[in-house]
Amino acid sequence: MEMSFVDAPRAVIDAPSRPIRVFLVDDHQITLWGLRRLIEATNPRMEVVGTASSRTELLNHDAAATADVILLDLDLGGEDAAASLADLRQRCPGRVLVLTASDDPAQHRAAMVKGARGVIHKSEAAETILRAIEKVNNGEVWLNRALLGEVLGLLTDDSPAAAPRQADPDAQRIASLTTREREIVVTMVHCAGAKQLAVADELKMSEHTLRNHLTTIYDKLGVRGRLELHVYSTTHGLGAATGRACGA
Repeated sequence: MEMSFVDAPRAVIDAPSRPIRVFLVDDHQITLWGLRRLIEATNPRMEVVGTASSRTELLNHDAAATADVILLDLDLGGEDAAASLADLRQRCPGRVLVLTASDDPAQHRAAMVKGARGVIHKSEAAETILRAIEKVNNGEVWLNRALLGEVLGLLTDDSPAAAPRQADPDAQRIASLTTREREIVVTMVHCAGAKQLAVADELKMSEHTLRNHLTTIYDKLGVRGRLELHVYSTTHGLGAATGRACGA
């Protein structure tokens, strides 16, 4: 579940007369690929105006200054992107929404204090990420419900000791995959853009058998279709088991 809240009173927010301009920042090209296609699929609600994979590229990219929302990964090749938030706010009027795989509330707090307008975990469903972009664009602050108490407590310095962390549901979902299903997921990631028949040939199975496996995989991981599987797999490192390209 997720939660957002308005951080200041606002007049009625009119429906946008143009697409929400989104700038993507992530050091993994395959993640940028998946996010771009996710956002482009919402046309005309949103559009991608540019991408960057490093702090330097972000701060020097002209399109970043035209974006309404900057979707920013905190870890850019080992560099802490939160350190660039002050410079980014001076140069770019758009609101920053942090998209992170980190579970560290101290990092989330630091990003919020330095000017981010929201934090959302990469494990969230595709529709939740899109909703967060829209809410932040409309002037709201977005925090994942599971992190809300921790982050707000840290921001106000009045939270009790953190409760014991519950088992990670995504780790449980991934653990439920069989060895063959994990191989299929890896191949789907490395064959991104290929027709399903070509993926089946790569796996040495029929297209019908592949469809049956994918139905089970989608159910286990809680995703809907190939695009969400791609985004989920890349954000959780499921495509990193092999360095080969499709067909190699």
